[in-house]
Amino acid sequence: MHSYPAWKIWLVVIVLLVGTLLALPNVFGEAPALQLSRNDRTAVTAAQQQQVVSTLQSRGVTVDSSYLEGDRLVLRFDDVGTRLKARDVVQQGTGTEYLVALSDVPRTPAWMRAIGLKPMSLGLDLRGGVYFMYEVDTQGAVKQLLTSMESDYRTMLRKERIPFTGVASDGVDTVRIGLRSGDDAQRFASLLRKQDPNLSVDVDTLGEGGSVTVTLSPTQVKQRQDFAIQQNITTLRNRVDELGVTEPIVARQGLDRIVVQLPGVSDPNEALRVLGATATLEFRLVDDQNDALLAESTRRAPLGSKLYHTRDGRPVLLKRETIVSGEQLTDASSGFQQGEPAVMVTLDARGASKMLETTRQNLGRPMAVVFIEKKRVAEDQPCKGTRAGNECTEEAVINQATIRGVFGSNFQITGVMANEARELALLLRAGSLAAPLYIVEQRTVGPSLGADNIRRGVNALVLGLVVTFIFMVVYYQAFGMVANVVLLTNVVLLAALLSMLQASLSLPGIAGIVLTVGMAVDANILIFERIREELRNGMSPHAAIGAGFDKAFSAIADSNITTLIAGVVLFTFGTGPVRGFAVVLSLGIVTSMFTALVVSRVLVHLLWGRQRKLEKLAIGMGY
Repeated sequence: MHSYPAWKIWLVVIVLLVGTLLALPNVFGEAPALQLSRNDRTAVTAAQQQQVVSTLQSRGVTVDSSYLEGDRLVLRFDDVGTRLKARDVVQQGTGTEYLVALSDVPRTPAWMRAIGLKPMSLGLDLRGGVYFMYEVDTQGAVKQLLTSMESDYRTMLRKERIPFTGVASDGVDTVRIGLRSGDDAQRFASLLRKQDPNLSVDVDTLGEGGSVTVTLSPTQVKQRQDFAIQQNITTLRNRVDELGVTEPIVARQGLDRIVVQLPGVSDPNEALRVLGATATLEFRLVDDQNDALLAESTRRAPLGSKLYHTRDGRPVLLKRETIVSGEQLTDASSGFQQGEPAVMVTLDARGASKMLETTRQNLGRPMAVVFIEKKRVAEDQPCKGTRAGNECTEEAVINQATIRGVFGSNFQITGVMANEARELALLLRAGSLAAPLYIVEQRTVGPSLGADNIRRGVNALVLGLVVTFIFMVVYYQAFGMVANVVLLTNVVLLAALLSMLQASLSLPGIAGIVLTVGMAVDANILIFERIREELRNGMSPHAAIGAGFDKAFSAIADSNITTLIAGVVLFTFGTGPVRGFAVVLSLGIVTSMFTALVVSRVLVHLLWGRQRKLEKLAIGMGY
């Protein structure tokens, strides 16, 4: 008989109970559902929940269950057909009040949801959904920076009362400012260096007048490109949140690409339209002093103005100077204003100040809203706007209104259709893209294929476990049964960790689970073989058990630590499925070491360690 600390036994009991509880939500499966979020971004209330459920029931749609999750309302149904019927009823009955997203939610009981228990998060290949790969126009981001610099320099020149002949950029890395005299050039260069000491500023005073050339360094260009990618990732995440997609993946891949995975999404066209749209607004004063029809016929706009067109093709002259752009919008929501669809806009402090000053100085004059959209089109596809290679920029005046009063941070935009107002509000609310995005690859994984992948992965895991169980029982007899219980415990604890951490499980992750089972059984084999060796050397059964676990520890620790290092490296440098495999592998190493060294020893102690006279161990090979 040998002693074993009681606290370790209680530790194993507590860990197994907690692990079983955390893993339990995975046995209930998923059900088709709708997720409803309010367009005005406020949380759905219990009263609104009851109103929606009552509306559905009155139209003959049975709701399996409904509950509030965060600021959203989740409606669960028995089948996909009922879900689609419910979506139509909600959209017809509530108009533009709610944003409706199709999804699949767990069938976990309410008491589990109340204490925060969730099943494992399934990846795209297991759950079904859509996969997009975007390429970021990093050079376009640099062009946007140069355009912004041009506008800032014009404002600075006017503020300092320095006469200039022109401000233009080459679209690559340089902005050139033409000035009336060499003294003005020196003065403006000093102002620029004082504003930003790291700026590369060159002055040319030869000949008549002078010029200042501002050149971005390669480091500044690279920083701008990286900023554009990170900003686009943030914007895409915001847009995904607005779509109501659960467990999305938005990550950078390579130098200039972004991968978006939307598990559970059944309408890829809506996701593609909203995610990739480079839509923004500009507010400009209307040039009411010149004839737009004349500018249209001559194809020449007056100095300081630019020719635009409304959506029905009418020419409009607008001032070149932008009052406010989409980057200065902090919030937007759709609704109705005097019976017309409208977008309610909120500006940041800088934009509100500029809008307040403009409206105060231009009472009675018209102001226009320009809708700008950038997209990539094939060579044989038409472009309704300006074309540069495969890049198409479409600009249209969607609203003209006379400034009747002074306003600043809050106002409305009309002249759009209802569905367009919802989408425009979503895009503006989620933020504008720092650079255009172009779709490179698109894949759709159907739910049936995802279910088939799960079935195949589970079958592989079950087959591997069954073969391993048979081998262990035949070769190690009763100790083999202990190893089998330990293996099942390891799978349960691994599922518990994945559920608790909400790490996304994909097909490579299932492969990681199978590999973890093999490593866990390897640890038990090392321990059992060490016990056999000690028995051959003449040790008593009790002493052989203690020596087997103690002496096998170093070999087990060494092999698992080296594998853990490989998993950390894969997670650090890998992307997508590789990182998913690394996460499962690393967590599996932790659970396999705990179960092999602690759980199995507790079981062996409970079965044989408390026997005073132990003559023989049922460990195979005649021992």
